[in-house]
Amino acid sequence: VQLQASGGGLVQAGDSRRLSCVVSGHTLNDLSLGWFRQAPGKEREMVAAISRSGGGTWYTDSIKGRFTISRDTAKNTVYLQMNSLKPEDTAVYYCAAILTLRRGIPCLKKDAYDYWGQGTLVTVSS
Repeated sequence: VQLQASGGGLVQAGDSRRLSCVVSGHTLNDLSLGWFRQAPGKEREMVAAISRSGGGTWYTDSIKGRFTISRDTAKNTVYLQMNSLKPEDTAVYYCAAILTLRRGIPCLKKDAYDYWGQGTLVTVSS
């Protein structure tokens, strides 16, 4: 499984941005997918995840109501729509995947993810 993330860039506070992650080597229907981020000097954290079926999602508290994870199985792509961006959202964003038999519940264990994209930098200026 290979993942290619894109969509990062420099934005202003309050702006929106959509990250994309193209997955190859496996259909999304076999994968739980997650978006993670790592800010300078901080540990990598999970911010959103979507289940193998696409019907289950999870968000960390700091981005609830502002970010939305979604997927397009025809394009084998997972997205992270980020609205009302804040300077504290500045980070390198990574997508990751894990093969799983669980259909409706996304994987919430950061260390369980087997496959990682290269990261895309989002910088939010105030």
